[in-house]
Amino acid sequence: MDAVFKALADPTRRALLDELFREDGQTLSALEAQFDITRFGVMKHLKQLEEAGLLVTRRRGREKLHFLNPVPIRLIHDRWVGKYAEPWAAGLSELKTRLETPMEKIFEIYIRTTPARLWEAITDSETRSKYIFGNRIETDWQVGSTYRMTNPKADGPLSEGEILEIDPPRRLVQSMRALWGEDVEAEGTSRITWEIEQVADSCRLTVTHDQLREGANDQLYGGWPMILSGLKTWLETGEVLTTPGSLMYT
Repeated sequence: MDAVFKALADPTRRALLDELFREDGQTLSALEAQFDITRFGVMKHLKQLEEAGLLVTRRRGREKLHFLNPVPIRLIHDRWVGKYAEPWAAGLSELKTRLETPMEKIFEIYIRTTPARLWEAITDSETRSKYIFGNRIETDWQVGSTYRMTNPKADGPLSEGEILEIDPPRRLVQSMRALWGEDVEAEGTSRITWEIEQVADSCRLTVTHDQLREGANDQLYGGWPMILSGLKTWLETGEVLTTPGSLMYT
């Protein structure tokens, strides 16, 4: 948490995050063109943001792309902001989400647990309900099998899809078609990739939500920071988040 606060303390680093918020997945050259500092200076700031977990990089051919990772900011919200100013903070968060129009979103979080326990939390329906708004998943976790996301208090399935890849306890790829409203149902099918990597006594979990339409409805991906915050909280403390968004359907 200290690294996040330190990274956010610098106005240039905040401006870089703002630029990635405006257009996610930019190269170093594209970011450099927006600032009146040297390329080396931009690289140093990006490195500190990456070390703080505020951005994630991915190779696409010869290019290295930089993606905003909002999960650490969500964790700060849950720890420091929510109990003081939840109503207006939630409004600002909703505004931020509405303004984003990515085709790909990447979320990264470190959780003090084992790969096996993290995998179980992702694939066990009862555990999932602890951090995904009380929702449960129905599938046999075989490649090619379908799944449904349901909730006892919802009138019908909330989403459905297919298991595309499964490699316990490292990688899970699934398609996803949202069904909780006509607006999101019209968006069609997107893809979610869960990747687990052990790092010392913790796990780095990376969730990539891609194959999104440019300008896709923000309901499809806007809940990931809260979901991953809830997953981390559950595995590390055994407690369930009680922020308003996490209590959906409860």
